Amino acid sequence: MSKIITSAIAALMAAGLAAPAAAESVMAEKGQSVDLTLLPKFLGILVFDQANEGAQEAHAELENPGELLFVGPTPENSVAGQIEIMTTSTTQGKDVVMLSNNAGDQIVPSATAAQAAGTKVVTWDSPIPSGDGESVFVAQVDFGSIGVVMADMAHSLLGGSGQMAVLSATPDAANQNAWIAAMEDALKGSKYADIELVDIVYGDDQSEVSYNRALALVDQYPDLGVIMAPTTVGIQAAAKAMQDEGLCDQVAVSGLGLPSEMVSYTLNGCAPEFALWDFRDLGYLTYYTSYLLATGAIKGEIGETFDAGRMGEYTIEKDPTRDSGLRVLMGPFTVYNKDNVEAAAN
Repeated sequence: MSKIITSAIAALMAAGLAAPAAAESVMAEKGQSVDLTLLPKFLGILVFDQANEGAQEAHAELENPGELLFVGPTPENSVAGQIEIMTTSTTQGKDVVMLSNNAGDQIVPSATAAQAAGTKVVTWDSPIPSGDGESVFVAQVDFGSIGVVMADMAHSLLGGSGQMAVLSATPDAANQNAWIAAMEDALKGSKYADIELVDIVYGDDQSEVSYNRALALVDQYPDLGVIMAPTTVGIQAAAKAMQDEGLCDQVAVSGLGLPSEMVSYTLNGCAPEFALWDFRDLGYLTYYTSYLLATGAIKGEIGETFDAGRMGEYTIEKDPTRDSGLRVLMGPFTVYNKDNVEAAAN
């Protein structure tokens, strides 16, 4: 490089005209009073309890004297219940509602009303599909990558050829719907040309319903080789159904599950392979994001970078999986099999 060019660059840097430095990561100021509600799809699901543990950890770490409530509807009343709790949280003047959405865009009117009243809405696990009424979505992993990993697990379990079906949660679960759509896109690839997706059914994230739907799939499709369940309730129920009926050699179960709940089914071959991420981390990161938004440390804009305690640095970005909406991407997820499931289950 010539001395003239070198001198010119030095002069630009001295004048502050060179490329701008990366934005400084925002740190949370501890001890500010923020009232938050953690609203899962419904109560009674272990992964949501784990998310609450992570949120409670962050609440204590940030020394927040405000209130952190963990409230949710029943499985039978999830959609109406979530809308009601969103509305109640707004009238109670909560600073943030942290929502794992199970109501699709039906939640939009109550979420936009909350935002208008000064209650921020941060989604986690499952976003608002349209992005309306939502400040930011804390995504556990990239939704497209979940679709690919499910397609790959099906390919592995089927030996590259055969029939598979999906046992999902509820028809309005935005996260499961996005993952299934991503899987369907992946299955269009030449690698998966000999895999046939024969059906998508819903177990309502209830064990008994999911168990019966899994058995009905086997009855309806005698050549079925894989049941893919992108829900921790569904995968456990389907694996138990195949075990109870002695069908594990015929139909493998896969999807998204908790190692502690799936270890026996993985070791006995009923669910040889499945994936998941850490819900405690998801609750912790969601809390940090919400606290920073509520205290004004961040505005919820593309490019903002912040520090999330023990989990490190994150940046708000456009959500590439939706037409509108922002996200904070957590990652990663882990694929479990007989080689690593026991260690993870302890």
